[in-house]
Amino acid sequence: MLAEIKGLNEECGVFAIWGHEKAAEMTYYGLHALQHRGQEGAGIVTTDGEKLNVHKGVGLINDVFSEGEVSRLTGHAAVGHVRYATQGGGGFENVQPLVFRSQTNSMALAHNGNLVNAHQLKSQLEAQGSILQTTSDTEVIAHLIKRSGNVPMEDAISSALGMIKGAYAFSILTEDQLFIGLDPRGLRPLSIGRLGDAYVVASETCAFDLIGATYEREVYPGELIIIDEDGFRTRQFTSPMERTLCSMEYVYFSRPDSDLNETNVHASRKTMGKQLATESPVEADVVTGVPDSSISAAIGFSEATGIPYELGLIKNRYVGRTFIQPSQELREQGVKMKLSAVRGIVDGKRVVMVDDSIVRGTTSRRIVRLLKEAGATEVHVRIASPPIQNPCYYGIDTSTKGELIAANHSLEDMREIIGADSLSFLSTEGLEASIVADRDRRQHGVCQACFTGNYPTEIYPDTVIPAYKE
Repeated sequence: MLAEIKGLNEECGVFAIWGHEKAAEMTYYGLHALQHRGQEGAGIVTTDGEKLNVHKGVGLINDVFSEGEVSRLTGHAAVGHVRYATQGGGGFENVQPLVFRSQTNSMALAHNGNLVNAHQLKSQLEAQGSILQTTSDTEVIAHLIKRSGNVPMEDAISSALGMIKGAYAFSILTEDQLFIGLDPRGLRPLSIGRLGDAYVVASETCAFDLIGATYEREVYPGELIIIDEDGFRTRQFTSPMERTLCSMEYVYFSRPDSDLNETNVHASRKTMGKQLATESPVEADVVTGVPDSSISAAIGFSEATGIPYELGLIKNRYVGRTFIQPSQELREQGVKMKLSAVRGIVDGKRVVMVDDSIVRGTTSRRIVRLLKEAGATEVHVRIASPPIQNPCYYGIDTSTKGELIAANHSLEDMREIIGADSLSFLSTEGLEASIVADRDRRQHGVCQACFTGNYPTEIYPDTVIPAYKE
């Protein structure tokens, strides 16, 4: 569904490249492919072997790099980042990559995720004399690295990573090295590819496709990769644990043409839809999906039931760029500015509305009403994920528990609130089976903490939930 109206947003996307004469340009295009992961800030840092060059700003990629800035970022290696403001909030000071300069060397750090012990670490650092310039978790990693003293950079990074807990996929660029790392449980996605002789790294493989790179493999949980003029080498900074890649990456966040942990997102969503049809069948005339992330599941539901799939909802892709303020009447209708029902498809029909998730229920209620106003005689809502009953501490800005409709209402209450004729969710077992299938769960497992409350890491009493935004 639409992130702006659902209240779910991914924190960011990371891209890095080493060994390409047009590193900044490749990073620019790579970030375009990852734009869905963050729209509030973007940045690129390059190295020419002697110094780091940086340009970043608030806004979309095209807004930040609109006047030839990419051509001025010279160098053979780069890191880039697109940001959605969750933990740490917005503002230019929090736009990544964060750049830290010292007398010995400089580094640019781009990070996706959320540290569950960030508050404790910040308190310790400040008590020891550190002055933090941002409110971002990412700065904590940089301070921990520099406190290791005069040791090789890879040892300093390994030491710092041993002190942080939570979800993190990061790239660190110095004048002469690129470092890539993933948390011990692999909560966030991160892949390695090749573009000729160059190495590329991205949060999603769709970025490889856009620039013509080929996928090589996943970054392994607990792995630190070092790339420099001597080539590519890797080490484990900690023992890897059972993989728990965020299941919402498959359900909602990632692009359907991306492969996460060797599983295609579109194929997983189709399987979710088929499993949902098996668990919660219904008599109806048409199946429609809420654009964009629910369409794959709707197709799967249709294939499993034999109920025709139709384009019953249309997304207005330009409303986000308008400078005309909507009227109060349209504000109250909310979703009408972003979605329209196709009357010729749903009028007089029993409609199955497939969506990826329900957070607060307000958007679902508006869409059900939209379909009924367009003439649908019945609207049966099928959700291709389990009920979200718990907040996420790992970089997804879910609401607090008090704002999550499934945490505070029964299934029947939720059905009445959204105005549906029936409502069903995919089971946690069905979701896992749709993603993991018959593969080894130790390497291909998923995190379902927002559904089950079983968090794969320790959660501290002062752990900050990524800030919810209306």
